[in-house]
Amino acid sequence: MFGRLRSLMTTVLTPAARVLLRLGVTPDAVTIAGTVVVTALALTLLPLGHLLLGGVLIGIFALLDSLDGVLARLSGRTSQWGAFLDSTLDRVSDAAVFTGITLYFVLHPDVPYAAWGAVAALACLALGGIVPYARARAEAVGATARNGIAERTDRLVIGLAPIAFTDVGLPMVAATTALTVLAVASGVTVGQRVTTVRRQLVKVAP
Repeated sequence: MFGRLRSLMTTVLTPAARVLLRLGVTPDAVTIAGTVVVTALALTLLPLGHLLLGGVLIGIFALLDSLDGVLARLSGRTSQWGAFLDSTLDRVSDAAVFTGITLYFVLHPDVPYAAWGAVAALACLALGGIVPYARARAEAVGATARNGIAERTDRLVIGLAPIAFTDVGLPMVAATTALTVLAVASGVTVGQRVTTVRRQLVKVAP
């Protein structure tokens, strides 16, 4: 769903990538810097209750996620290593975001539906790691599993936006409901990918 913004962001980020290229900045440096910043924001601002500020800043850096890829293409440095590093560090950023949300509910037990929110956020954290793992393992055994209803960008937006807007009046029940829906969607996505891989491998089995 929200992943369709990637092509638009590539166009928007190309001028910035050209500037970074002239300054000698490497794609790997951009990938690592983005992960460090998002992780730091998620594990400080969110647990401390600065939800709107944290959500906005993390959202901005999430939109810049394509910058390293644009820079790699412009510099001619696209490689399997770069793709591996980017994918691996994306998992670190995602885990930091949902860990930050979980810690917020744990550290603020007086917040409405705190227990529900903590459990839902923890489920998102666990299942969010399984979704890309299922795709990676599928490719390792010669199958393809890119289907599902909870892609990375979708998970970040659905999980982070409602909790951020509780700072400006959105009921906490809306945020906890969104996290619950996201956890269910992630679980469904895992099931879809497992089913897809099984169907592909059964067809080629002797």
